[in-house]
Amino acid sequence: MKQVLFLIFILSGFCTTAQVLRKRTVKLMGSRFDITIVAQDSLSAEQNIDAVIAEVTRIENLISDWKADSQISQVNKNAGIGPVRVDAEVFALTERALHFSTITKGAFDISFAAMDRIWKFDGSMTEMPSPEAVKKSVEKVGYENIVLDRARSTIFLKRKGMKIGFGALGEGYAADRCRDLMLAKGINAGIVNGSGDMSTWGKQPDGSDWTIGITNPIRKDTVFAIVPLRESAVVTSGSYEKFVVFNGKRYAHIINPVTGYPATGVCSVTVFGPSAETANGFSTSLMVLGKDAGLTLINQYPDYRCILITDDGRIYSSRNLDVKAYRL
Repeated sequence: MKQVLFLIFILSGFCTTAQVLRKRTVKLMGSRFDITIVAQDSLSAEQNIDAVIAEVTRIENLISDWKADSQISQVNKNAGIGPVRVDAEVFALTERALHFSTITKGAFDISFAAMDRIWKFDGSMTEMPSPEAVKKSVEKVGYENIVLDRARSTIFLKRKGMKIGFGALGEGYAADRCRDLMLAKGINAGIVNGSGDMSTWGKQPDGSDWTIGITNPIRKDTVFAIVPLRESAVVTSGSYEKFVVFNGKRYAHIINPVTGYPATGVCSVTVFGPSAETANGFSTSLMVLGKDAGLTLINQYPDYRCILITDDGRIYSSRNLDVKAYRL
């Protein structure tokens, strides 16, 4: 589950420029997208929101694994049969996803799409699945069986029944692409928020930074820090709304693709950095890896920072982020 906990716009009562801010909420890629554009006039702002919607739709038609005619669906249909040629854009996204799988040793894996959904987080589970069922649920998962041929721009899933999906990266990738598109068109400020994968650029019409308020999921009515968004992107992964408890242990709805068991120990991770796509990969991975291994990983990437909250409400951060500097 990707969710930015609380976004705060701090606008002054007047603007010193003629810029206007327009916002629209739409459903794209099966999720909620909040699109905010700052432009010289309302017509320009609305036209550019339309351009953002068109770009997200274009990307969805390429990578959606539930649209039968998408390139990713064709890759999945040919699992165990043969390689499928895809656009350079789709190939590059898949290549970056496999890089994440490598650096996280499988904690992030786009072949999770083939996982059996044996865990239920709707209140219907009354007991733990058997170890045998858990093991079987991930038998078709494994990024090592994804074969990329850069020269031919093909993707091949070696095992029959394998699937890949971009539910964990697609919205962040789309948000980043839309930010770049808007900058190329001369739109110097805005936010594209795809279901919590948020790509920002520029400043508000009054010249102030975009800011985000962070809440502790265990105390949802309290914002404990406000962080300025000067690094383009922020993503939060959380398990505070979908989980089960067995024998006093909390199991999150985010599943470890290697073991088939739900992540435990961490209830929220917020990652800041230049790319929403990459921030999403980190946030999902840190939920699975847990506090110690997760912080060790992200500390190797100084362009990215994180705030991590454990199941017992303790707050931690990467070495390059001093939470105290933003505490209220």
